[in-house]
Amino acid sequence: MAATILIADDDAVQRRLVENMVQKCGYEPLVVDSGDAAIAALTASDARTIDAVVLDLVMPGLDGLGVLAKIREAGLNVPVVVQTAHGGIDNVVSAMRAGAQDFVVKPVGFERLQVSLRNALNASALKGELQRIRHSREGRLTFSDIITRSEAMTGALRTAQKAASSAIPVLIEGESGVGKELFARAIHGSSERKAKPFVAVNCGAIPDNLVESILFGHEKGAFTGATERHQGKFVEAHGGTLFLDEVGELPLTAQVKLLRALQEGTVEAVGGRKPVKVDVRIISATNRKLLDLVKAGQFREDLFYRLHVLPLTIPALRQRREDIPHLLRHFLARFCAEENRTITGISGEAMAHLAQLDWPGNIRQLENTVYRAVVMSDGDQLGLADFPQAAAHAAPEGRAAHTEPLVVSPSTAPAMTSGNEIPIAALPSTAGMLSMLNGSGDVRPLEDLENEIIRFAISHYRGQMSEVARRLKIGRSTLYRKLDEAAAGDRTDEAH
Repeated sequence: MAATILIADDDAVQRRLVENMVQKCGYEPLVVDSGDAAIAALTASDARTIDAVVLDLVMPGLDGLGVLAKIREAGLNVPVVVQTAHGGIDNVVSAMRAGAQDFVVKPVGFERLQVSLRNALNASALKGELQRIRHSREGRLTFSDIITRSEAMTGALRTAQKAASSAIPVLIEGESGVGKELFARAIHGSSERKAKPFVAVNCGAIPDNLVESILFGHEKGAFTGATERHQGKFVEAHGGTLFLDEVGELPLTAQVKLLRALQEGTVEAVGGRKPVKVDVRIISATNRKLLDLVKAGQFREDLFYRLHVLPLTIPALRQRREDIPHLLRHFLARFCAEENRTITGISGEAMAHLAQLDWPGNIRQLENTVYRAVVMSDGDQLGLADFPQAAAHAAPEGRAAHTEPLVVSPSTAPAMTSGNEIPIAALPSTAGMLSMLNGSGDVRPLEDLENEIIRFAISHYRGQMSEVARRLKIGRSTLYRKLDEAAAGDRTDEAH
């Protein structure tokens, strides 16, 4: 999903000009004709997320300065680019003091507006990254620090927000790299325990003979090498939250003691003589199906039900592709700051291609890909050539083998002698024909025809997903969902 730019101007001609330029920049415009309408669009509970505002300073009713004041009062962090006519320098100074990011003079040129919006979005992304890092270090991460615009994440966020108001045990499931620890930290940071410790333990990285010592502690001299007393992660997290990452990797012997700790609210250190009472909220996570481990005898069933009180599944990145452009922008801002680079952005071609890949390593893979591109790039903008691993994939895994054969060119299309083909309306002459019957002479399912049209549109518009969605008159999230469903169907067919 492209960044959404709110345009507020009472002049219809100026609104239309700016709207066209915003679209040409590759952003999604949202147009209003007054300051009051702008504030309503920014503060409505069910409103679209606004990434930046192009604001006219002189409007009847609530003017630009009034809008800036209300934005500041509401605590909104959206960057604002103000528009002014010649001679309005005093108002410009007032607007910049009131929190505007930049200003442009009417009538603004395309390149000037493009640079201004790009700088505003980059500055906003960097500010968000710095805030996220600071919150993470201070243990104050909240759900507002999770970067997402995807409908697929709505259910997970709603479940996590409800969990934050309780001490209920949560089991977070999802593939490696989807952000399970980020969700756990957000639950803790939004709960009553946020002032207390958040302690994370990677259960898969602990040697089997040290699991009990690390989780529950040990006394001095309890075993060879125990030269000092260690209190253990449970005691360390007392009053706060203990996050057990990759909990399915715990050995069975440690699972027994973990179950006892959860049931009784006490832990006993290795070599200890009496149990210690602890008040700990448990959040666990796994990239494996714990129920399958239970059936295989590798995970205790009673412990499973202790942890699986409130399950929460985080979708893979390929299931929420509309988040990719926003994640790319935030990672780019962070790594440019860390590496002291002045890269202005990512080209539309690269952005469209990256948004179509499956990313088996999810957000972690995307993050490392951007890091490499920032370090290795020699230009002031990242292009497709700066992502060699991504460029090596002509299409997302699971789709490449099915994309080309679906577009039938006129030179290879069979003649229309049986009446089983119709022209694809509104497509160029090179688009060919859409076959209505399958090899058995039966009418093809509507889903197959729809998938073929969608894939042709992606090819025709060179991967510009916003344009594809606009031409097909569907939303971008619907487009990505249909692509995922088609890919799943292709993989199922291959399996059989």
